[in-house]
Amino acid sequence: VPVGETGEIVINIKNGLPCGLATCYYGDEEKTNETWKDGFYHTGDTVYMDDDGYIWFVGRKDDIIKSAGYRISPFEVESVLQQHPAVMECAVTGVEDKKRGQAVKATIVLSPGYEASRELEVELFDFVKHETALYKSPRIIEFVKELPKTVSGKIRRVEIREKDKGKNAEKIKQDF
Repeated sequence: VPVGETGEIVINIKNGLPCGLATCYYGDEEKTNETWKDGFYHTGDTVYMDDDGYIWFVGRKDDIIKSAGYRISPFEVESVLQQHPAVMECAVTGVEDKKRGQAVKATIVLSPGYEASRELEVELFDFVKHETALYKSPRIIEFVKELPKTVSGKIRRVEIREKDKGKNAEKIKQDF
């Protein structure tokens, strides 16, 4: 893709398999076929290259949020939110939204000394919109005691998405 445009990292395997690259998803032929196509291994990682030739991580392909025609990286929004002193850790996901397709949702664990409130929710929204584009700001903020994680400590966004499945943005807002 051109400089500045987001694309997926793929590995050319036409001349042989690089050392350490798995040959399949054991017991999951469908996932294997999605990943191995036309002599390329699709990593699922999206990146862009800047004018100096540096490659910048955007996020996992399956985590990208599509809202009102924009492609939003959860990683970017999380990086902004984590700069706020009230945010100990967070995960950003997309939830079904009738108007936008998906709405940006931030699931946040608060730092000690902070309490969930409508005022803090508005403060965090304002904080993000002043640090990045308005369309990337969370429309929904959910405060939780802890985030679901793998045994190695990685946040399981898929579990958050599963919990929100079937709910639309308006329903989630009412739950708060």
